[in-house]
Amino acid sequence: MKRPPIALVTGAGGELGRVLLPELSRRGFEVVALDLAALPRELAALCRETVQLNILDLPALQLLLRRHQPTLVFHLAALLSAHAERDPELAHRVNVEGALGLLKLCWRLDPGPVRFLFPSSIAVYGLPDVAVKGEQGALKEWQWTTPRGVYGCNKLYCELMGTYLARRPPARGEGDGLDFRSIRFPGLISAETLPTGGTTDYAPEMIHAAARGEAYSCFVREDSRLPFMTMPDAVEALLRLTEADAERLSTRVYNVRGFSCSAAEIRDEVLRSFPAARIAFEPRAERQAIVDSWPADVDDSRARRDFGLAPRHGLAEAFGDYLVPALRRRYA
Repeated sequence: MKRPPIALVTGAGGELGRVLLPELSRRGFEVVALDLAALPRELAALCRETVQLNILDLPALQLLLRRHQPTLVFHLAALLSAHAERDPELAHRVNVEGALGLLKLCWRLDPGPVRFLFPSSIAVYGLPDVAVKGEQGALKEWQWTTPRGVYGCNKLYCELMGTYLARRPPARGEGDGLDFRSIRFPGLISAETLPTGGTTDYAPEMIHAAARGEAYSCFVREDSRLPFMTMPDAVEALLRLTEADAERLSTRVYNVRGFSCSAAEIRDEVLRSFPAARIAFEPRAERQAIVDSWPADVDDSRARRDFGLAPRHGLAEAFGDYLVPALRRRYA
């Protein structure tokens, strides 16, 4: 009997992991889940094994990889942007050293090659000011990759190293190489989990606060515009890239997006569903500066062409079909 494919997921208890794990299980993968904290019982029940482990513990990671020999690795573990700005040295250790260590272990894993999925971010972009941001419109993958924040620097370096290792075969007897694939996610909005420190989290924070009947102070200006995506669409995009034939892919790193909107447009959608919501705008200079350096939109045409990206949710659908029904149930 053929053995089911095994997928290792790091950072499995985070926002993305909590939606990805059930989808992997549904698609027939045996999941090995790694996180610093214990997973909720309902997620742990979907896994072949759950491990509480620091991503910097390379000897333990190596033993885990040898024991399970995964064909897929989803490296979700990261210190997010707001936390990274507060502690750049810790961000470098987790986001760069942790990722690079796992990349090299997978690169040398036998049998292989391991298909390594790396969630990157629009934080890799770095526009100089709001005026240029408005002029540039939707950025392509190779434009303005000059990040201003430490999180973007971390992510861009890992994109480059993953792409480099995918081109370079390991020495004979050291494994079968790496099939590295990466998605630059926009702001992600989830009804399943609470935001955890991202710079784009003003959008989900605003929505969750309104559903709970709490006032919310938004840390960016009303005219701040970014691309966003719902969490189900993000997971579907990641799995479509995972399953795509290598011959169809024209690059290692792809933009994706669901819709682009301003903070004021998000507020307006929130008020349509929660008319009593109390939302104020009190921009914080350090976070506003980072948002102003990120693109108002991204060009996702390569992802649509190469692996069939087809998000279900525009702004109106994100609220009407996904967020509002789910949050009304959650906070009932």
